[in-house]
Amino acid sequence: MPFTLPPLPWAKDALSPHISAETIDYHYGKHHQTYVDTLNKLVEGKPEQSKSLEEIILAAPEGPLFNNAAQIWNHTFYWNSMKPGGSKPNGKLAEAITRDFGSLDSLLQQFAEAGKTQFGSGWAWLVEEGGKLKVTKTPNADLPMKHKQKALLTMDVWEHAYYIDYRNARPKYIDAFLNNVVNWDFAAKNLG
Repeated sequence: MPFTLPPLPWAKDALSPHISAETIDYHYGKHHQTYVDTLNKLVEGKPEQSKSLEEIILAAPEGPLFNNAAQIWNHTFYWNSMKPGGSKPNGKLAEAITRDFGSLDSLLQQFAEAGKTQFGSGWAWLVEEGGKLKVTKTPNADLPMKHKQKALLTMDVWEHAYYIDYRNARPKYIDAFLNNVVNWDFAAKNLG
């Protein structure tokens, strides 16, 4: 069965003015769709065609198969890492943030710094590793599952995530993301 573009968890204009419908049109409708189309061509008639994205990601060497499968997974995770109006961490997640970062502000500073200092294209992540929360960053299509980490939240810092709305001002996009659209409920669900 071919891979398909998963539906967005909100309307294309729901994150506006922080992330515009035009950005979502290109980012989701063009970039994410292209990863799906390319992966389907790469696996057609091959054993990977019957595997899950996660199975492909964990087994594939670096290259087109890994890149396209990982980018489908990364983007789907990114859409779910956002929600209109954002949310606040609470419960077990809030306790873990205080335990491992000292405060939400400290976590947000580290997360912003990871996004700002990721050279070139990539991702900033909140992950769980060894029972502790930490902030990481990965280049290109790389992702936490390749490093035995559990992803809780991500922010895309490829230029196509922000260029329409913020041009080359990645820090402005990062501030808008962290202050207005983070879906902490999704992160809490991933923490379990």
